[in-house]
Amino acid sequence: MKALLFRRSEVRYVAAVVAGRLARGEGARVGPLALSDIDPPELPGPGWRRVTPMLSGICGSDLATVDGHASRYFEPLVSFPFVPGHEVVGRLEDGSRVVLEPVLGHVARGFEPPFADAAPGDGDDYGHLIAGPLEPGIQIGYCASTGGGWSTQFVAHESQLHRVPDAMSDEAAVMVEPAAVGVHAALRADVGPGATVAVIGAGTMGLLSVAGLKYLVPGARVIVGAKYPHQRALATALGADLVVEPASLKRTVRRAVGCRMIGEDLAGGADATIDTLGTSTSIRDAIGVTRPRGRVVLVGMPATVRLELTALWHRETELVGTYTYCTEKLPDGARAKAFAIALDLAQEMDLGRLVSATYPLDRFVDAIRHAANAGRRASVKVAFDLRGEKHRA
Repeated sequence: MKALLFRRSEVRYVAAVVAGRLARGEGARVGPLALSDIDPPELPGPGWRRVTPMLSGICGSDLATVDGHASRYFEPLVSFPFVPGHEVVGRLEDGSRVVLEPVLGHVARGFEPPFADAAPGDGDDYGHLIAGPLEPGIQIGYCASTGGGWSTQFVAHESQLHRVPDAMSDEAAVMVEPAAVGVHAALRADVGPGATVAVIGAGTMGLLSVAGLKYLVPGARVIVGAKYPHQRALATALGADLVVEPASLKRTVRRAVGCRMIGEDLAGGADATIDTLGTSTSIRDAIGVTRPRGRVVLVGMPATVRLELTALWHRETELVGTYTYCTEKLPDGARAKAFAIALDLAQEMDLGRLVSATYPLDRFVDAIRHAANAGRRASVKVAFDLRGEKHRA
């Protein structure tokens, strides 16, 4: 079968790091990722299914991996060689469409779930990620045993697969996984009606965080800093109350909540800020735009950052991470799985419109360059289109 295979190669990895620093996405040209003919992965056991991808998205963590910017923290949680791709809509052997919840949870690895009907991402011990019948892997797309969505076939456990409604387009379906991240981020902000939430960045995750906030907490006031005109238009269309250029975000929040400035920081600020960039500068800006004893939600995946923590200490700011999604506590106190919410959200808010471009596997260098420069190319989500690919075992 055809697959984009990421092999362990220190020489190519270093080349990707250098190329990625010179130009975003250039790691795809010289790095460890290559289009290959490989055998389909074996079914690890009962409850596993073969999935034929139709659309498979390219996300920020994929780009960090290809350009050699991913944190070394993940090395024990990945097994080589792996096939990337975890934002997937595909077909099962019976022809039904499914979306993938990629986290390799307890059930997929042969362990008891942490509680009845738990989502794959639930639990407070990550030891199962390196145990069981599979090679280590934080999720499908980073595990040698399963394959991934950047291929013509991979395997997934039934606990990870969700049926797609007939009325949902493939484009909306491929947005369900990142939408679930946006749902989780919105709920981690832990705000209610009347709260003010700032969102830093308006790429895929910024826009989906806006969508999650307006879907789950419609009475919240959402203020977005968006760099490009198409991002500002989409943020407004998804329900943001105020959308401004990044340089104007602090001033706009100040006017919205009616507070003073203290040096470069606001005296008050937003009740919560969602940072989708994950850089040293964006995290510091998020703290400075959030009120004392407010919350900063980190959605953008950082690598190594330098952060002066005096403001965090003095303002008693909560800094929380959002990795994927789980069984969530809703604003009304009920509980629901983020993926179930995201399926409804993707359809009701027409998230398929965020899919800006698709490429075949053999144009992976062009696809990754496009995704890495999506903002400046007036795009949001770039995906591989495998609907015309032939499966060859």
